[in-house]
Amino acid sequence: MNHEQKEILKLKKDKNAVILAHNYQAAEIQEIADFLGDSLELCVESSQIEDADLVVFCGVDFMAETAAILNPSKKILIPEPQAECPMAHMLPRKELLKYKRRYPDAAVVLYVNTMAEAKAEADILCTSANAVRVVESLDEDQILFGPDMNLAWFVQEQTGKEIIPIPEKGYCYVHKMFNTADVTFSREKYPDAEVLVHPECDGEVQQLADHVLSTGEMIRHVAGSSKKTFLIGTEVDMVTRLRRENPDKLIYSLMDEAICENMKLHTLDKVKKSLEEEKYQVNIPKEVADKARKAVERMLEVI
Repeated sequence: MNHEQKEILKLKKDKNAVILAHNYQAAEIQEIADFLGDSLELCVESSQIEDADLVVFCGVDFMAETAAILNPSKKILIPEPQAECPMAHMLPRKELLKYKRRYPDAAVVLYVNTMAEAKAEADILCTSANAVRVVESLDEDQILFGPDMNLAWFVQEQTGKEIIPIPEKGYCYVHKMFNTADVTFSREKYPDAEVLVHPECDGEVQQLADHVLSTGEMIRHVAGSSKKTFLIGTEVDMVTRLRRENPDKLIYSLMDEAICENMKLHTLDKVKKSLEEEKYQVNIPKEVADKARKAVERMLEVI
């Protein structure tokens, strides 16, 4: 652990703070986190924070918003406010309301990868780890689902329900990088490897994989598998974590260029300044937060 990391750990203790970080953070951020996880795990962790005075969230904007929604009495900080998720901004509230008017009888299931104003208009939220369970828990057979069209496709394949993607072509730019040639080439190079891809990948990529899993599910699968070699189809720093936690296994990325530049906007220097100056605070209007909290809590009841 380097000097700057040690300074952050001291500051964290002095400020009675906790640091939450997503699996796509760089290694040096992962190493100082109190909790490291996927969107679902971070939602659960956010709902259980009790003693901390400050929460520093190393992830993209919608994740920090979710922590603020679940902890209205706490100060939630995001070290770099420009760390935005482009996909989350593909479904603004105004656009969602158009779909709700067009399909008045459909249930509205939004991926947690949405902004708070959109969450406030949802019946229930989901993550990639629990999207199928969430949709199966609903009585409705027609579902408005957004903003990721590939996760919508995966849910429809698994549930048989009518899943209407909103917007029609919402996507994650990182997972859209993967194509079938990446899987085919990597399988030829590592014939004994098991291929794990994220459900934000295109449907044809999912169909070539051995397993379609959220990042949290990938961690559990690799740790418990008797296989020794894995090819991972998601952001490259998922591989960083998997290698650190499974030193006896060979773990490769399907594409080394699959980098979420937005996640990487957080740095040790920005985390340190966030703790020192207690910035940048995530603020959500109370009426929006209260409505969005209901959708989040309904999701957590399904887990």
